[in-house]
Amino acid sequence: MLIDALNQGLEKENISLDEFRELIIRLLNYGVLCRDESQTEQQLYDRYLRIAGLVQDYLHIMDISLFHDQRFDYLRLYPPGSETPGMEQTGTPAFSGSLRNKLSQSEVAMVLVLRLQYDKALREGQVDDKGYVTESIEALGIAMKNIMARSLPEKLTERKQLFIHLRRLRLIEFRSEEDLVSGEAWLKIHPMIVNFVNDDAVQALTPVAAPADENTETLES
Repeated sequence: MLIDALNQGLEKENISLDEFRELIIRLLNYGVLCRDESQTEQQLYDRYLRIAGLVQDYLHIMDISLFHDQRFDYLRLYPPGSETPGMEQTGTPAFSGSLRNKLSQSEVAMVLVLRLQYDKALREGQVDDKGYVTESIEALGIAMKNIMARSLPEKLTERKQLFIHLRRLRLIEFRSEEDLVSGEAWLKIHPMIVNFVNDDAVQALTPVAAPADENTETLES
């Protein structure tokens, strides 16, 4: 039986069935696991490395794909039929969404801006040794208005919810939720944004983004 084969595989790595369940439930609930996020996720990520084949086989039964970025130490799940980095797919959705991603229009716009700003920083060599890009919320708001013709939510509660949701998806990091109400606050864009947003979506926005960059440079000078 499947459970017997699973138990045998877990026993070889001295991992209990409960520990396996904990890892699977975390992946299914969050859709993403990032080693640098917390001590808990570090332990779960390291556990995955020991039983990667068993986890992938288990998820394969449900037709769920798992993407593992070994450079930046994170895992992301993709539901059946979605686009998975490094795998050929039918159709080209703009986002490589995980299991529970339901983005509002403001979130979609901000995710696209995050990808464009990350690419811009990458070209300019402004990426730290862990692959993160630091941007101010003010700069993101300006880019969002120039590129997407949208403004950040005016209500502070909605603005906080926007960034909190994107942090939950591990696309950004910031120190304090209270800082989000200030345009002077800074956040970090996670390198997984590159695999979250389809290249086709980026290319479609490139003609719009280029003039926006020129306008920003003119204002700064």
